Amino acid sequence: MIGTIVSAALITFLALGAVVLGASVRVIKQFERGVVLRFGKVRSEIRGPGLALIAPFADRLHKVNMQIITMPVPAQDGITRDNVTVRVDAVVYFRVVDPLRVVVDVQDYASAIQQVALASLRSIIGKSELDDLLSNREHLNEGLELMIDSPAVGWGVHIDRVEIKDVALPETMKRSMSRQAEAERERRSRVITAEGELQASQKLALAAETMTEHPAALQLRLLQTVVEVAAEKNSTLVLPFPVELLRFLERATPPEAAPAAAATGTPAPPSIAARPQEPSVPAGPLLDTQRLDHVASSDVLADR
Repeated sequence: MIGTIVSAALITFLALGAVVLGASVRVIKQFERGVVLRFGKVRSEIRGPGLALIAPFADRLHKVNMQIITMPVPAQDGITRDNVTVRVDAVVYFRVVDPLRVVVDVQDYASAIQQVALASLRSIIGKSELDDLLSNREHLNEGLELMIDSPAVGWGVHIDRVEIKDVALPETMKRSMSRQAEAERERRSRVITAEGELQASQKLALAAETMTEHPAALQLRLLQTVVEVAAEKNSTLVLPFPVELLRFLERATPPEAAPAAAATGTPAPPSIAARPQEPSVPAGPLLDTQRLDHVASSDVLADR
C-alpha cells in the first residue's frame, strides 16, 4: 500500500517536473534573438541562439527574426510634378538591429514599415518629374530610402535598400513618347545625312582640284567608270565625253599634222584658225566622211 502511494507520488513529481521543464526551456534559432518579459517588464538581457531557460509562469519569451525581410510595396497612383498620372510600385529590404526596441517601441514593425513606405512613395512621386522616374531611379531610390529609414531607426529597424520596380504610364502618354522618340531618331538621321554630304562635298572639291592639276587623272577616272559599268554585263552603255578629254587629245596630237596639210594645199578651217584651243579632229576620219558623202551623192544620181 505504501509502495503504491510512493510510486504514484513519484510519477506525479516526474510529470510536474516535465511540465515545469517544458515551460522553462525554449529553443532559439540561429537567425533569431529572444527578448524576455518577466511579469510584463522587459529584461535587458538578449537571449542568443540555442536553449534558453526562463522562469515558468513568470517569463514570456518574444522571438525576433534578424534576417533581411523583403517587403513589396503595393502600386500607388500619383501625379508627378509635371502633371503626368503614373502608377509606381517598389520593394523594401530591411532588417532588425535592436530587438528590444522592436518589441517595446512598436506593436507591428513590419506593418509600420509598410505604411511609411506607402506614404513615402506617394510623396516621392509628387516631388519628381516623369523623366526622373524613368531615367534617374538611382537618385529617387536613395531619397526614398532616407525617407523610410528616418522613422525606422527609432524602432530598431535598418533599411538596407529601396528600389522602384515599375512605372506604369497611360496609353496616351506612351503614344506621345513613341512619337517623340521617332521624331528624335528622324532628326538624328537627317543630321547624320547632312554631315555625310558635307564631308563628301569637301572630298569632291579636293578631287576636282587634283584632277585640274593633272588632266590625265580625269581620263583614268573615266576609264575606271567604264570598267565598273561593264562588269555588270549591261547591253547599253551611256558614256559622257568631256571636253577636257578632247583638249587633252588635241595637246597630245603630233605636230606633223600642220605640215601635211600645207603640203596638200588644203586650207585650214576658219574655226580652227580662230580657236586654236578647241580639239582638232584627226584627218583620217574627216577624209572618210567626205568619201562617204561622195558615194552617197553618186548613189542618189544613179537612182534618178
